[in-house]
Amino acid sequence: MRFREFIGLVESDLYRHTGNVSIPLVLRNIMFTPGFKYSFWMRLCTYLSQQTFSKYSIYWVSAIMLAHYRDKYGIDIPFTTQIGRGLYIGHSGGIVVGAESIGNNFSISQGVTIGQNNRGEKKGRPTIGNNVYVGPGAIVIGNIKIGDNVAIGANSVVTKDIPDNAVVVGVPGRVISYRGAEGYLLNPT
Repeated sequence: MRFREFIGLVESDLYRHTGNVSIPLVLRNIMFTPGFKYSFWMRLCTYLSQQTFSKYSIYWVSAIMLAHYRDKYGIDIPFTTQIGRGLYIGHSGGIVVGAESIGNNFSISQGVTIGQNNRGEKKGRPTIGNNVYVGPGAIVIGNIKIGDNVAIGANSVVTKDIPDNAVVVGVPGRVISYRGAEGYLLNPT
């Protein structure tokens, strides 16, 4: 990852939170917005871990900061997870993400688990498309594909592939409409 890509990711995450981008906003949100603070340190860890000059020096400072905020805010998204532009973490607490990859404009709420299934035909981790909203308490598990423009309702349990533009609710998750995530995404990039 190049430095300009890192800056672009941070700017897109900030835009999702504030609807604007500026240096004072970056500083204010790094200090006072748990979701943005976590995404900033996660992006910085990703960037520094790929740089030869910092891999054995300042990278460790960012990794320690990320671990600190993981424990403080209850957000566990590994910096090795491939996440596109515009990550929005609405509220902290009980967020665990173990996805293969996540597209652009991903919104995640508190109490969400996105993780691996260790057995059966869906063994593996989810892949999540662009413009996806995951409501509070939702669970997305197994080697499944969540399409683009999907809204997953609160406390839903998703264990099967979800097509583009779907709205999913319930246990087990079922598609109730094809109106997508429009209206659920704050400041998409």
